[in-house]
Amino acid sequence: MPDTLLQLDRHLFYFVNHDLANAFFDWIMPLLRNPKFWIPLYVFIAGFCVWRYKKTGLIIIAFLGLTFGVADYGSATLVKSFVKRVRPCNDPAMASTIIKRVDCGPGYSFPSTHASNHFALAFCFSLILYKRWPWVWLWALLWAGVVCFAQVYVGVHYPIDILGGAVFGMLVGSLFALLFKKLQPQF
Repeated sequence: MPDTLLQLDRHLFYFVNHDLANAFFDWIMPLLRNPKFWIPLYVFIAGFCVWRYKKTGLIIIAFLGLTFGVADYGSATLVKSFVKRVRPCNDPAMASTIIKRVDCGPGYSFPSTHASNHFALAFCFSLILYKRWPWVWLWALLWAGVVCFAQVYVGVHYPIDILGGAVFGMLVGSLFALLFKKLQPQF
């Protein structure tokens, strides 16, 4: 990564991690990145799909599961093991300035798997349902964006990690939505 881009990434990280610090964010951001916090939303989405679309709803859920699996494996296993970027909370250059709000973990940073997974699900879900529920775009992308912001705020990812994960997730989500539309053209 060029030095200017690396410096910008670190400055943006510092801005989010330090300058935006407040008691409300200190409370809510660790929750937003916790998978247990998302369970009610995903149970609601699954229940809504089955209730509203019956058999096609089950197919939508299966596609969302495949989307999640490919985004997760692709970012966490394939890309991270190739790039091997150190997390900001484990980066010696950042150690003296970072505010750690959660345990860091030993894994690599680029791309953010949270970003990959959430943007993959948001894009897939939105592209499948946009004709029937056009407002779903706003809420799905807002949810994914807030979860990603939390990753930087708590100190476990740089902004470039989030951007890379989001782009990867959008690609995966778009591909699975297109595949769904090919297999379910009547929807």
